[in-house]
Amino acid sequence: MGLSKAIGVISGINECVNLFQWARSAISSLHSRWSGSEEQNLQDHVLHLQSGLERLRDTLPAVYDLINGAEWRCHEHCVAELLPKLKDAVYDADDLLDEFRWYEMKLQVEGNASQSPFIDFFDTVFQGSYNKLNDVQERLDRLSSQLEKMGLRQVTQRFDRSVRPETSSLPNETKIFGRDEVMKQVMGLLNVPTISKRKRARSPVNTSTRASPSNQVGNESRISSLAVLPIVGIGGVGKTTLAQHICSHQRVKSHFELIIWICVSDDFDVKRLTKEVIQSCPGKEATTDNLDSLQRALSNHVNNKRFLIVLDDMWDDALKENGQRWKTFCAPFKRVKDGSMILVTTRCPKVTEGVRTMEPVKLEGLKDDVFWNFFKLCVFGSESSNNDPELEHIGRTILPKLKGSPLAAKTLGRMLRMDLQAPHWNVILESELWELRQEETDILPALRLSYMYLPFYLKQCFSFCAVYPKDYKFEKKYLAEIWVAEGFVEHQGDVPVQDIGHQYFEELVTRSFFQKVRDRYVIHDLLHDMAQKVSEDDCFILRNKSDFDKVPKNVRHLYVLPSSDFDNTNLLSLCKYRKLRTLFCKKQLGKKTGSVMDHWCTELQRMRVISCASTNEVPDSIGKLKHLRYLEISRACPFKSIPSTFCGLYNLQIFNAAKCKLEGLPSEFAKLISLQKLVLDGFQYCSGLSFPKEFNAAEGEQGIRLIRLLKNLNQYCGHLVIRNIGMLSKDQAAEAELKNKKCLDELTLDWSCWASRSSHYYQISQHNEIEVLQVLRPPISLKHLSLSLSRCLPLKLVSDKKLAKHKLK
Repeated sequence: MGLSKAIGVISGINECVNLFQWARSAISSLHSRWSGSEEQNLQDHVLHLQSGLERLRDTLPAVYDLINGAEWRCHEHCVAELLPKLKDAVYDADDLLDEFRWYEMKLQVEGNASQSPFIDFFDTVFQGSYNKLNDVQERLDRLSSQLEKMGLRQVTQRFDRSVRPETSSLPNETKIFGRDEVMKQVMGLLNVPTISKRKRARSPVNTSTRASPSNQVGNESRISSLAVLPIVGIGGVGKTTLAQHICSHQRVKSHFELIIWICVSDDFDVKRLTKEVIQSCPGKEATTDNLDSLQRALSNHVNNKRFLIVLDDMWDDALKENGQRWKTFCAPFKRVKDGSMILVTTRCPKVTEGVRTMEPVKLEGLKDDVFWNFFKLCVFGSESSNNDPELEHIGRTILPKLKGSPLAAKTLGRMLRMDLQAPHWNVILESELWELRQEETDILPALRLSYMYLPFYLKQCFSFCAVYPKDYKFEKKYLAEIWVAEGFVEHQGDVPVQDIGHQYFEELVTRSFFQKVRDRYVIHDLLHDMAQKVSEDDCFILRNKSDFDKVPKNVRHLYVLPSSDFDNTNLLSLCKYRKLRTLFCKKQLGKKTGSVMDHWCTELQRMRVISCASTNEVPDSIGKLKHLRYLEISRACPFKSIPSTFCGLYNLQIFNAAKCKLEGLPSEFAKLISLQKLVLDGFQYCSGLSFPKEFNAAEGEQGIRLIRLLKNLNQYCGHLVIRNIGMLSKDQAAEAELKNKKCLDELTLDWSCWASRSSHYYQISQHNEIEVLQVLRPPISLKHLSLSLSRCLPLKLVSDKKLAKHKLK
């Protein structure tokens, strides 16, 4: 859910104004069907329904603000109970509105002259919609009121201290595991000398902030600006622990005259932080609230000392106001003593890039052997596994789930040591990490803080990714198409909505929610667990038959893995989840797929995205999916056609059946006014692309089949190229029906490739060539026509009246 979604919903309500005007007009025009009182009653109902939608329009923005506030306090039990209910009500409101928008589109396609849209609208929607609308509005009002009473309308979007406790420079752990090399690296970068000699830091990235001497004041070396070294890594990987052990190291304490530890968290208040730095100086107090006085005092306190300041747990808040907050904080540290440093710990790559003067230290999870020893310490209180081979085996099996995260090891260690018996350990082994109850400072609540700090429009995009299995390889283009179909991407002027989806994806990459692996992207396992936790009411993955009993009752997004123990009965049982919006089914069902899909289309009428492995047919019931935006069939299937009801999918944006060999498209295919992409075996159409789309008649039956597919694709736009026209008969060429492609800008008809010494080509008569050209009549609206003619084709055709309105090259 996001504010962008609210904007889309409100826009949809505004678009439905035409629908209600038309409905009132239709009632009047069909007055013979009703008495005067019945007609007036209908008109009143239409007005009430329109008024109800307008009220919903006015309510929703405030509801989305409330959801945003509630997410920051979802660690409170009462809020956690109400938040999914409020989101569910908003989903229902969106579905109800989207159904009205479908009728608006139907009206746009069929026109005012037809009574069909009204009869359908009246019989199937109008009668019960007012009650649905009242119900949704009532739920929104009731739930909003309850959350408002908890003070969530004006909630401050800051981390609660109960979920983000303050840190200090004193280590919580007496021993640090597996960080010897990185500790040496950091101390070297801090210029901490070894026993025998002093190591020098690597050159800073920014020469203007180089940590080399720039001036002499008495006998003391001064630098013009402070060097900043970030330690960056995901939540729970041990950044704070590493910084604590560095500060506690004897050589570090000997090297720096002053070590100051500041827990920043997500509130980068320059005045507060400046006060804390002053108060960390021995014998100093911050006695004023004036920032200028504070900063002058701080400058005097630190200028004669080689100091290390640790800014622990910095977030994006530090970079607000175009980085001015950070610059203001650093102002007192100009011309400080040589060797002084700032060490920053952060999980935000954006912060790293915004403050660093040196290459950051990237902290990864612990390696396997070291991690096992640390895990045993967390479970047993020592590095011994108590010589219990069964527990050791279970523990080693659990370990890969934790991806080397020390905080994850502590979390599971606490759970396991509650009962050192194999049955208890096996329950934890067989559970997903996100299903296990955790304390506020455990691994998933800690990782959730990263999610909380996302802009609201990115939260819905990332949480949706929980529907995909772990280690899924994401493609940016594919995921952006799905996000658009789900309604997560907000339109921004004339920028193509797919491009905006790509921007969303890149933002999540820069925030480390996706990691690049070759040419694809993956989500870190622990972040995936966190995504599943924040979307546990909306997303679910079916791995085996027993999972069917765990599906949330109001689930919106489902992914069915290709498990061998599924059967048709299991998959038909999905029909009870009437609010389902997304279904990824990777299970192949053999010859009965059509029957299963028919039931899905009949019962699951809120679906927006369907991706299935295969089906032996596209059922007539597909036309019932008024909300459907995205349909994918990933494997080769036997069907050669799609039903005419398919043409009622006015919201459909993408139909991808790349391995299916359709012989033709339904006659009313042009009714798919939202279609942006059509992919079939050997055939691809994408609206808005600048490069030409080519079809080649020389490919035999395949080429002729592809040209036949053009017949009813009258929404074709851009530049179309048909090559080897000479291979077509008059009837085959006529099937393209180019004259109906009124959105076509440019057309290229090419004979030249077959003007060579092809015996087959010369068997085609000159008369046939002329007939072929005549039936390939382009639309009058065409802006540019190119003919690449064979030497057999008379140029006098250029003067043909049918072509006279086009510019010829």
